[in-house]
Amino acid sequence: MDIILAPDVYVNASVALGSAPDKVVQRILGQHKGESKTTEWMIKRIKAMLASVPSFKTEAIDSQIALIREFVTVIEAPGQYDASEWEKALVAAAKAAGAERVVTDHPDLLEKSVVDDVEFISTEGWLLERSLPPPTPLPPKDEVADE
Repeated sequence: MDIILAPDVYVNASVALGSAPDKVVQRILGQHKGESKTTEWMIKRIKAMLASVPSFKTEAIDSQIALIREFVTVIEAPGQYDASEWEKALVAAAKAAGAERVVTDHPDLLEKSVVDDVEFISTEGWLLERSLPPPTPLPPKDEVADE
């Protein structure tokens, strides 16, 4: 897996079934159970964000977190980060996971697009990439030179 999912993607998938974040989570976790990585910092953010959503039942938070944990591998990332330090925490998590990209819909992160060689991409952008056919390979240089 060359991506990690940011906490907002998990939360939006949890509260908005059928949305772009839900489709991303279904594709990533459903097709790659146990391959996707997360950190305890992200789990804490997911839990806090779900607790702040009025429509999400408080008694369902722990079971939702347990469900997420079933589908991911929790890894250690260097550093200690406050709840507001998304950029630093997600870049550290991506690097620790060996991922080049973070899927998020956090507007501040998408505005930056790349931080310390880690790319931030939206859920809709990631889904669009997956729906496009692969690029046509270029012919070998010797074939182009002969023409």
